[in-house]
Amino acid sequence: MTQVAIITGAASGIGRALAVAYARAGIRTVAGTFPGDPHDPQQTVEAVREAGGECVVHEVDVRDPEQVDALARRAIDEWGRLDIAVANAGVLREAPLAELTDAAWDDMLSVDLTGVLRTLRSAAARMADGGSMVAVSSIAGGVYGWGEHAHYAAAKAGVLGLCRSLAVELAPRGIRVNTVIPGYIVTPQSLDPVNSLGPDGLAKAGKDIPLGRAGEPAEAAAVIRFLTSADASYVTGQTVVVDGGLTVRMPT
Repeated sequence: MTQVAIITGAASGIGRALAVAYARAGIRTVAGTFPGDPHDPQQTVEAVREAGGECVVHEVDVRDPEQVDALARRAIDEWGRLDIAVANAGVLREAPLAELTDAAWDDMLSVDLTGVLRTLRSAAARMADGGSMVAVSSIAGGVYGWGEHAHYAAAKAGVLGLCRSLAVELAPRGIRVNTVIPGYIVTPQSLDPVNSLGPDGLAKAGKDIPLGRAGEPAEAAAVIRFLTSADASYVTGQTVVVDGGLTVRMPT
């Protein structure tokens, strides 16, 4: 029977690339998209259709548990099952420590950490035994620290512990839970010159990567696709870094 996946943050970047990868594998997708996202989720639908797949868009704010529950229910209502959940939604905001208010901290964690919990919790309640989940962390927090982004890094570091614990808890049901840490990937988020590196910074960063460039969304999506496939049937509780070798290069 055809598998069904939910993906948060699917309007662009890694989320969109993953929906296309699933389409090519014959997996149907519910593309979770934030209403305030400036990227058109219909472009994800069109890309999926061009790849021969099926995709429906569902608006969701991962800060709202009821909306997250509705996303998981949409998979059941649309196609009668839920096999895969990918928590990919995230925000990125620069904030020096002196300007990092409690409200900014709480909002960041509500999306980038608690939003992951809500997504995986809701999916687990509706997922058939033997399903799989992946959460997307970041090289910032997952591996490195990042000045003026302490709230972001803290959230992304927390994702690792969350997924390891859920991997243990859900293993009796045969549900696997893994984490992917993207390095420098060319996405709308990393191309933001205000809160992230921007085009020039991303190009400069590519020179420090052993493979000599920043990664493409499809390259990160391919790893997620593997981790949620039968080929990774004995892989759970793991963290896979997709960074072109950046974190293993000895500083010079």
